[in-house]
Amino acid sequence: MSWLQKIIQLKPRSRGFHIIDNEIISQLPEVAHYQIGLLHLFIQHTSASLTINENADPTVRMDMESHFNKFVPECQPYYRHDYEGDDDMPAHIKTSILGCELTIPIIQGRLQLGTWQGIYLGEHRDHGGVRRIVATLQGQV
Repeated sequence: MSWLQKIIQLKPRSRGFHIIDNEIISQLPEVAHYQIGLLHLFIQHTSASLTINENADPTVRMDMESHFNKFVPECQPYYRHDYEGDDDMPAHIKTSILGCELTIPIIQGRLQLGTWQGIYLGEHRDHGGVRRIVATLQGQV
């Protein structure tokens, strides 16, 4: 059993849902050495999330952003935590709903995402900045 852990830095992105597969794989070339294993991703932020969804049609990402903005609206009178702006508390709620971690199987050096699946970064702040992900690989090399 072999283990590897790295911090991946994602470039700053605008608010919305972004496919980050290539950015993750480019910073984790070691995945290619694992015959069987797991990649665990944990984002170290409370206002951004990780999820898996469709990687083909960009309107899915647009619809996800539209839905979550309606589902978790800004400027609500019951929000007390608004020190960093109107997008702050809704970003925390969206992160709790979507989650901060993913586990993806690896077979013969490749992530076993489905044909139409991609890893999404949900950037829930207008200006989130650089995001860090702890990537942990475990398996048989």
